[in-house]
Amino acid sequence: MIPARSTRGVWIRRAVLLLLAVLAAAVLLLALTSTGAHADTTEGPTDPVVPTDPAAPSDPAAPGVSVSINGPNDAPNNAIVTLLAVTALAVAPSLLLMVTSFTKIFVVLALTRNALGLTTVPPNQVLAGLALFLSIFIMGPVLGTINDVALQPFLAGEVPLSAAVELGSGPLREFLLAHTREEDIALMTRAAGLENPAEAALTPMSTLVPAFMISELRAAFVIGFVIFIPFLIIDLVTSAALMSMGMMMLPPVMVSLPFKILLFVLVDGWGLIITALVTSYQGT
Repeated sequence: MIPARSTRGVWIRRAVLLLLAVLAAAVLLLALTSTGAHADTTEGPTDPVVPTDPAAPSDPAAPGVSVSINGPNDAPNNAIVTLLAVTALAVAPSLLLMVTSFTKIFVVLALTRNALGLTTVPPNQVLAGLALFLSIFIMGPVLGTINDVALQPFLAGEVPLSAAVELGSGPLREFLLAHTREEDIALMTRAAGLENPAEAALTPMSTLVPAFMISELRAAFVIGFVIFIPFLIIDLVTSAALMSMGMMMLPPVMVSLPFKILLFVLVDGWGLIITALVTSYQGT
């Protein structure tokens, strides 16, 4: 009888031999496959490809995609006009203060209110509204000229934007030069480190605009000084009268205020001031 341990050893040896045979067959198959692949890649080089000729440029007159800022009849596009209008509205407050009569009128009206001794009457909104409409009234001829020579030709497509700006700055420059002192122009020219222009008309706008504002403030304070004199006299007379009566504890402003308002109404003060302001810009 064969022992069980000997039978088990025989089976193990057979299994190991079978496994080695399978591994040998797999290695042989892999070697054959790789040899065939290398044989395929050892073929001769292919012929070079002939390059294609460059394409001819397209005809410029052919239809294509183009971007134009002009509308029909060479007029500016509506989108461009809207963009320019929004930009003008954004800088309108600065232009109103710098290149119009608004600053001078508002300062004179504010000084008149202070001369009367009234700090909040009329309110600032009323003074600003009155100054705004007086500025539109005074600047009407200048704005009309700018509209005729620059804005309407630009909207009609007759002149480009750069030419319209140059044409529109002409009437505005004349207005600024007519109300700017040469001393103020020389002051701003020296402050900018520039040479004095041969004539005032050649002054650049960057120098002319601040010089115009300085001249306007000077003229406004001169008018305000003249307005203060009669009201100052009323205050002095009222104060002297109270001192002579021994009423030193009574504020003179409480007594003089009614007399100043009465005098201002009797002489039609607002009419005189507005007439003086408007006539100071006539002839431009």
